[in-house]
Amino acid sequence: MLEVLEYINKQGAGAENLINRELSWLSFNARVLQEAADERVPLLERLRFLGIFSNNLDEFFRVRVATIKRMSMLKKSFVKNLGSEPSQLLSQIQETVLHQQEDFNRIYKGLIDELEDHGIHLINEKELTEDQGAYVQHYFHNKVWPALIPIMIHDLKEFPVLQDKSIYLAIKMWKKNQKSKPKYSLLEIPTSVLPRFLVIPSISENKYIIMLDDIIRYCLSEVFAILEYDNYEAYTFKITRDAEIDIENDVSKSFLEKMSKSLKQRKKGQPVRFVYDVEMPKDMLQFFMKKMKVDNADALIPGSRYHNFKDFMDFPDLGDTKFEYERITPLQHPALKPYHSILNVVGKQDVMLHYPYQGFSNFIDLLREAAIDPKVKSIKITIYRLAKDSRVVNALINAAKNGKRVVVILELQARFDEKNNIKWSSVFQEEGVTVLHGIPGLKVHSKLCLITRKEGESYKNYASIGTGNYNEKTSGIYSDLALFTSDERITNEASRLFELLEGTSHKPFYYRHLVPSPMQLRNKLVRLINAEIRNAEQGKAAYITIKTNSLVDPELINKLYDASKAGVKIRLIVRGICSLIPGKKGLSENIEAISIVDKFLEHARVFIFGNAGKELIFISSADWMGRNLDSRIEVTAPIYDSRVRQELRDFIEIQWKDNQKARILDKNQQNKLKGKKSSDEEHRSQFELYEYYKGKLEG
Repeated sequence: MLEVLEYINKQGAGAENLINRELSWLSFNARVLQEAADERVPLLERLRFLGIFSNNLDEFFRVRVATIKRMSMLKKSFVKNLGSEPSQLLSQIQETVLHQQEDFNRIYKGLIDELEDHGIHLINEKELTEDQGAYVQHYFHNKVWPALIPIMIHDLKEFPVLQDKSIYLAIKMWKKNQKSKPKYSLLEIPTSVLPRFLVIPSISENKYIIMLDDIIRYCLSEVFAILEYDNYEAYTFKITRDAEIDIENDVSKSFLEKMSKSLKQRKKGQPVRFVYDVEMPKDMLQFFMKKMKVDNADALIPGSRYHNFKDFMDFPDLGDTKFEYERITPLQHPALKPYHSILNVVGKQDVMLHYPYQGFSNFIDLLREAAIDPKVKSIKITIYRLAKDSRVVNALINAAKNGKRVVVILELQARFDEKNNIKWSSVFQEEGVTVLHGIPGLKVHSKLCLITRKEGESYKNYASIGTGNYNEKTSGIYSDLALFTSDERITNEASRLFELLEGTSHKPFYYRHLVPSPMQLRNKLVRLINAEIRNAEQGKAAYITIKTNSLVDPELINKLYDASKAGVKIRLIVRGICSLIPGKKGLSENIEAISIVDKFLEHARVFIFGNAGKELIFISSADWMGRNLDSRIEVTAPIYDSRVRQELRDFIEIQWKDNQKARILDKNQQNKLKGKKSSDEEHRSQFELYEYYKGKLEG
């Protein structure tokens, strides 16, 4: 971890012209909160945006706040990078989070009121009728009670290690007519095995929902029946721990063993946030804080009655479509016909798929075809995250069983998916798949698949290169691009990259078409920006359009500032963190930036450079961040096919015209909607894109 912090400090340059990445990230999460507040968004979708906001914030504290806390413990100045010392930044984060928490609680209360207006009642244990109480008790005895493990805190010398993804009930128990001190207990709410919400049967049109927390509250006297207490109080709290993994340097152990051990250590990471019910009595709060060794230096967040709002992402489907976005049916690509060979099509032309508007099932079908095609000799793929029940895994295993050589470069350090990937590693190996874990010191984050086929007397390569994971679940909610190609300029270099990842090639190789990082991407981007600067200085048309998830890297930001000052027109579509300050006089007057937050998570990366009329277009797995440029294996691919190039231009223009869900990014981070002028039509890019691809089918 020390090396990481040293690297971060070296990256700092001109912090006065950069927006701090942590504060910019919080501004992104504020855009998510705006969706929860937007009355144009269906009611249950707004609740789910609250869940997304909460889940995002959990990860922010586990990773970014934990990193800043570690920086604060080093006797070094980080002002050059952060714009302030870590302790000051932590105070700014705390202030911002508390302000957002107030907005969150206000929005939540408003949504609960709206639900009630529609006959949907989220009730607590004190609001149950006799019949509802009987149903809840029956559910408790059959489902909940077997999953509970009450811990009597006052009897323990050492406080138990608490899980940072869990929520707990802190329970105070006493007898009315006795002067003895109250006793305390702890209950983990078993959301890992039970749903957070229970829909109570109703004979009326009204619907009643109770949370698992309140089911337990309702039955507390039964949980502790043998102790004969007659008074109980229960309040929720949770902690968030430092999620950074420190991997020990023991050459006698495999990387798999080191990762498994490190994951166990993560469970005992230092607390970086303590969220508690603001109604918890002060003496009770102090008791639990003392037991857990949480002091005021840790991020104390007074919250509402309920925590882990991420569970609202799975709020019950109540059967009324007006409360949710209309589910879209993924469209077929015009060139790909059901039950026809995809390899034959891709052998003649490039195909670009855009998820979720077009189906991820096409990639599954490609793997299935390769698995049974007698001409296919090998399949190689890089994997970062997989779905829980992955059809990608099934297709690859099927290929191995059919005698194909299947090589999986599986990244074990995919944050928060490490455990899953360790499991998949074993599954693959048991089925005869060759599993490799990349290059020491570099995460493999590329989205690359290579299929090699014997055609006549020679071999032909087919590649899939994407911006998002090979994950059928996230492909339904993330907007991503995937290029299918047999263009030898690209596939031959993809083959060379796999040789590097497999360790079969150690000779330096210059890629002329693919742009991998960390080998070439940073320098390539600098050269491309410099070319636009020269074109502008020579009076030629010069422009850059970048669509990415995060724009943080100081070197590239400063190059964009240089380009702006030279007269290059720059458009940025940045979903998340944007450390660049657009529209600053004398610095970035030629830079405009927007962020789109809507039904789907914008995840595609597209880079376009004017290049004096010979426009260059790329898709990439890499954001413009130091980690993606310098410490990860990423793949950026040029787009050569004229039809695909036009589709990408159309995609970007549709997004740039968005005046319904696009927010303007500026130095004040106010997230104002771009909006429309009185004479403009309304443009909502995600909806228009679906119609765009539908039109291509009908045309």
